[in-house]
Amino acid sequence: MKIAIRWIAISLLLLALAAIAAAKKKHEPLATVSFLVVRDENGKPIRNAAVVLHPVNDHDKQERGGLELKTDPDGKASYDGVPYGKLRIQVLAHGFQTYGDDYDVNEPSMDITVKMKRPAGQYSIYENHPAENKDQKPPEEEEKPQ
Repeated sequence: MKIAIRWIAISLLLLALAAIAAAKKKHEPLATVSFLVVRDENGKPIRNAAVVLHPVNDHDKQERGGLELKTDPDGKASYDGVPYGKLRIQVLAHGFQTYGDDYDVNEPSMDITVKMKRPAGQYSIYENHPAENKDQKPPEEEEKPQ
């Protein structure tokens, strides 16, 4: 009988401690983040672009996990329930440069517009480049012994 009373008392004590710990736990505010993904040259929406959200810690390191959204035909995507703090946004779309930037989520509602650029041409040493100085002569090759 004494043992049963002890177990009940210990159980009630542990339950009370758990309730106190749960009450002290902060309620983290959550935000709604909306995205609009458009072309840089004409402002037309980009459909089916991947918008990737990564949480970022206090040391600016990307944490594990994340979320991927897809834009609708109007280039829009949104997500409810984003915790306040730093968030790394990456946007990927076929035929466009990948976009990436860090945002500080500190408002109940945020609207982010991303302007996607077309990829730039690659630089080739075999093409003529008018911006370079053509007056320079190439260094003369040294005679190699045979």
